[in-house]
Amino acid sequence: MAVIVTGAAGFIGMHVAERLLARGESVVGVDSFNAYYDPTLKEARAARLVAHPAFRLVRLDIADAPALQDVFAEARADRVVHLAAQAGVRYSIEQPFAYEAANLKGHLSVLEACRRTAGLRHLVYASSSSVYGDRPLGDRGFAEADPVDAPVSLYAATKRAGELMSASYAHLYGIPQSGLRFFTVYGPWGRPDMAYYSFTDKLLAGQSIPVFGAGQMARDFTYVDDVVDGVLGVLDQPPPSREPRILNLGGNHPHGLLEMIQLLEAAVGVPARMELLPMQAGDVSSTYADISRIQALSGYAPKVPLAEGLRRFVAWRRGYGERLGRG
Repeated sequence: MAVIVTGAAGFIGMHVAERLLARGESVVGVDSFNAYYDPTLKEARAARLVAHPAFRLVRLDIADAPALQDVFAEARADRVVHLAAQAGVRYSIEQPFAYEAANLKGHLSVLEACRRTAGLRHLVYASSSSVYGDRPLGDRGFAEADPVDAPVSLYAATKRAGELMSASYAHLYGIPQSGLRFFTVYGPWGRPDMAYYSFTDKLLAGQSIPVFGAGQMARDFTYVDDVVDGVLGVLDQPPPSREPRILNLGGNHPHGLLEMIQLLEAAVGVPARMELLPMQAGDVSSTYADISRIQALSGYAPKVPLAEGLRRFVAWRRGYGERLGRG
């Protein structure tokens, strides 16, 4: 049986698909290759996957429900990892309807395709730490049972809506589902719109970096290999029918933005010139994952500290990244 991975040409999707292939799975990857950021990077990720004989790529917008159902029927998959989405908090202010199409209609299309797939054992889908809203950084992580009724961006609202839609489909149709709230995933082959990526490019180019929130923000950075460990560990542990679950997937250790910049300076070997700016609309001040629930389920334990993860990213950016071009 195959595993369907939506968003397979995306950052996390490529890494998940590669790990599935490495353990002997057949993978059907679905991606629309939209132009939110340079599709050249997505094409390069996809090229790594299509070289594998057990991988098949389908270029498709998941919001096209009839076409997606055809893909599911042909694939005869028993598991789905749904990672396709319109990403970006700030972009949701500029292009709100992109989020309606991908994160609402697209998520619903996946749910509909799943309920029509006989023998489906598990749907694992991507949610986001942004659903927790803007909360102060306390002495414990954000827990899955904490309130999530005050999103501060449309992106966050659509990800929470996806969780609610999934809960209704689990109740109505018995689809075994796990939603994963990702916390600031970073690493090689990442998204150019992420701060660590854009900061690295600016450091390498000798440019100043814009630091929003006057550098007082904190994020629970999670290295992509650790995220893949978490995704596959959960995928292999489907919940009982009609019992959807939500799990945090993070590093369990928040880092201040200025600390991250210092670690990048060390990795790049260039001092940063910072332009301190106010907080941007839609941003949250901090994120911090309580990972006790996913640890109890699958034994998940993040292994890569931020300094090492950034070092690996910078090495990739100077290698593969130079070939792809900066920006």
